[in-house]
Amino acid sequence: MNTTNPHPVIAFAGANRIASGQLALVALKVKELIDRNDSATILIFDDVTSEQVEIDFRGSAEQVLQRLSASEAGATATEKAADDQQTARGPGRPKLGVIGREVTLLPRHWDWLNQQPGGASVALRKLVEEARRRNEERDQMRLAQESAYRFMSAMAGNQADFEEATRAFFAGDQLRFAELSEPWQIDIREHARTLATRAFGAAE
Repeated sequence: MNTTNPHPVIAFAGANRIASGQLALVALKVKELIDRNDSATILIFDDVTSEQVEIDFRGSAEQVLQRLSASEAGATATEKAADDQQTARGPGRPKLGVIGREVTLLPRHWDWLNQQPGGASVALRKLVEEARRRNEERDQMRLAQESAYRFMSAMAGNQADFEEATRAFFAGDQLRFAELSEPWQIDIREHARTLATRAFGAAE
């Protein structure tokens, strides 16, 4: 679960959507609700990945925002330190965000890579870029499906015909999914359909 998030988020109190947009603005809306009703069940989701976002709502609204800013600053500092560490590795390493990590391959794989123009590192980068281009559409569909299912599992698991609806979703049957999700509570239904539409669109 994330405490910092570059994407828009969406917040629910029970089955009701209470706010969506940038994290700080949503946090303020949720804080107002919690101050009125501290027993409210709040879930906040990344609007792209549907991963849940955790926020510490203790104290005043100003303190909540200060903690969010501190978390974001800490994440930025960590990323900068990682970049600086890579830059400081010494001459000969290009300043292109190159990250040195271990790769385990069989001897015949290393033999082939070392025979390629530019050596193993260049060959591996070319192979990865080619695979990324070739699988881009499939990866987008998979990520969109994972996001939709992540949200539906968290929020719609107890809704009518959930299992049938998810089967229709993964089968790519948009009309059937819409039909089976119709009885769901409206805010859950509408956001689930928004996420599902992204996945259907990626599949097309």
